[in-house]
Amino acid sequence: MDSSAPLCRLEDIDDGGAIAVHVDSSTGGFELIVLRQGARAFAYHNECPHAGRRLDYAPGRFLVSDGRLVCAAHGATFRVVDGACLGGPCSNGLAGLPVEVVDGAVRLR
Repeated sequence: MDSSAPLCRLEDIDDGGAIAVHVDSSTGGFELIVLRQGARAFAYHNECPHAGRRLDYAPGRFLVSDGRLVCAAHGATFRVVDGACLGGPCSNGLAGLPVEVVDGAVRLR
């Protein structure tokens, strides 16, 4: 994915839901989780800071409810809007990437 390409379309994400997006890089790339709340999108590395495991319980499938994301491995809970750790076995929040929605496209800033 080149830097000008969108990560996804906002409409690709259910409101209150999340999807996984692969971002290519010179070192092989990495996975992001892109979450939606209304017209806003939020992106984080798809890695729990507790144990370094992916956040999804199956590829691209996440536990998201009431503005919270739950790590499927150990139950750490994070706030969607800022990635802050709300509970469970985490001492740090999620590693976020700034995104913006332009004409329905979710892009890295």
